[in-house]
Amino acid sequence: MEVCGGHTHTLMRYGLLSLLKETNLEFVHGPGCPVCVMPKLRIDQAIALANMPQTILITLADMMRVPGSQASLQQVRAQGQDVRFVYSPLQVLEIAKQNPQKNVVYVAIGFETTTPMSASLLLQARKQGLKNLFVHNNHVLVPPSVAAVLENTSIDALIAPSHVSVITGAKIYQPLLERFNIPIVVAGFEPVDMLEGILWIVRQVLNKQVKLEIQYSRVVDMQGNLKAQRLIQETMQVRSSFEWRGLGQIAFSAMQINSSYASLDAELVFKEVLPTTSNQDHKYCLCGQILKGQAKPIDCKLFNKTCTPDHPVGACMVSSEGACAAYFRYLS
Repeated sequence: MEVCGGHTHTLMRYGLLSLLKETNLEFVHGPGCPVCVMPKLRIDQAIALANMPQTILITLADMMRVPGSQASLQQVRAQGQDVRFVYSPLQVLEIAKQNPQKNVVYVAIGFETTTPMSASLLLQARKQGLKNLFVHNNHVLVPPSVAAVLENTSIDALIAPSHVSVITGAKIYQPLLERFNIPIVVAGFEPVDMLEGILWIVRQVLNKQVKLEIQYSRVVDMQGNLKAQRLIQETMQVRSSFEWRGLGQIAFSAMQINSSYASLDAELVFKEVLPTTSNQDHKYCLCGQILKGQAKPIDCKLFNKTCTPDHPVGACMVSSEGACAAYFRYLS
């Protein structure tokens, strides 16, 4: 299983699946797409925040088109609400300064890769005394989600995410190695990186070895970025549970803002306006099964029919890292 959606796109874009089709290798697409795993409830909460008076809601571009129970943030924006996207969370600081009379809410998403930037936003908002800036935290963690998949899907080896590993270090995969006894290789996103990572996995299997290896050693080591880790530890803590699209509730699988920064936590400050329930996904949408490695996009009845990148039904078709988007772009 390639955990990260970026690896899925490398497989598709460069024809690696076709190149390897004569082998006995089967690639299972994992839950490593942060937009894809956001449940409808979190989208509905973002929309509720956007609908508050005197509010500017800000997020990353991929989140704009993810469908919630009734609408997406892009549709809410078309209806007149002030919903914006940025390329860096630190841009939110300037927007908050320019609009002191409004609540500026940043909907933070992403795995461990982007969490330090949101942590830095919290630190700077406090340092600069911004009283109108708030964060709705949706940062999630790779190891618990992968463990949830491995508990229910037969997987023989993992290609582990590279950019996540830059922040966390490859050490986060050691418990998975010990628990599930399968080869794990941290590989880069270039096609030659992936091919070498696959080769290393095959060598482990042939030699009857089970190891954690770092192919992407020009960037990744075992310890990771310690400064980034300290930023996260200062501002956030692990939640007791978090809902994932397709995977359900997973214990200790996401971050929340800690009590020291509670005044910036949109989930606490605006608790009264946030919905607590949402509608289920379309009954024919297989996004959940795809994220669990139990289906491929071409197995879905909606794929390339009613569900396309222009009119996505499920989140896996929305994100640039989604498996359905990769199949649509490179196989359709």
